[in-house]
Amino acid sequence: MSNRTIHRLKLRPVIGTRFQPTGFPDLGPALFTSPGEEPGSWLQSLHVESPQSMANHMEAATWDAGTQDQLAVLDGVPYVRVLSDDGDFLTSSRLEAHRLASAYIMEGTVQGSTRNGEDWIGDALELRAGRPLNHRHIADRLFRWDPLSLIHGVFFARKKWPWQPKVARAVTAFIDAYDVQTAVSGGVKSDSVEIKGGNTDTGYGMVPHQRTEFTARDIIAFVSVDHDQIQSYGLGSDRTELLEALIDFELASVFGGGLRLRTACDLEVADADSDIPDLLGATTRVQAAIKTCQGTFEPFSVTWADRAGRKDKA
Repeated sequence: MSNRTIHRLKLRPVIGTRFQPTGFPDLGPALFTSPGEEPGSWLQSLHVESPQSMANHMEAATWDAGTQDQLAVLDGVPYVRVLSDDGDFLTSSRLEAHRLASAYIMEGTVQGSTRNGEDWIGDALELRAGRPLNHRHIADRLFRWDPLSLIHGVFFARKKWPWQPKVARAVTAFIDAYDVQTAVSGGVKSDSVEIKGGNTDTGYGMVPHQRTEFTARDIIAFVSVDHDQIQSYGLGSDRTELLEALIDFELASVFGGGLRLRTACDLEVADADSDIPDLLGATTRVQAAIKTCQGTFEPFSVTWADRAGRKDKA
């Protein structure tokens, strides 16, 4: 039996009963049917938030957009900063969809080196043609650069490398709603000057619009933490503890208060006896783990320039 922690959290809108789900290109709301309580019955259901999006929300819980740095309580945990030629902050492995495999890191120049990230990281991972991947060495390197890549996953799809290492998510979370009904409304963008005319393409005139939200009998957040995967990295007790503590901190931050996914989707945990860790306890735990692991971190930065010769440039 696998060693996992499963959370099943009932959510509700912070105000009212309506909410707006995530939308997908060429699809819109992700409606599906799921088995009902009675044999043979089915419920109209809705995918409110995807695993990819929830991973982004969890990582965002570690970040302070005002300072363009991670939260002060996590000071010391490594990650890769991407800077411009002028030294201005551009992005980081915490903000990029591909984390350490971000194009900005791969194509940027590692500070203190003349090499780009693709070559520098590829060598550090010790990838060799004709030799199997050393998964524990890769986990060790990723931990030293940004431990959250071992929590939320990373895929190095680099054609010039002999291998394309991939780490699956150790934490999977998503939100679904059950027995849903549409809540259709609308409005109009008014114009107090050009009431009957004007070019609506450039923002003039009166523009009516339709809005589709949903109501649901149940909104459930599902979370799975795979402790076996975390143990398989072979990082030792102290570094494994930091990964587990970071997961607790993210879960406490995301579900401990309001979960504002977007303007019209502001949710909160409805279970009074939720087993999600409290934020104070999770913060104390993660700070102790950071202090224990301090000597194992190797953060670095890269400089990225918008070079006219890049392949995606015309």
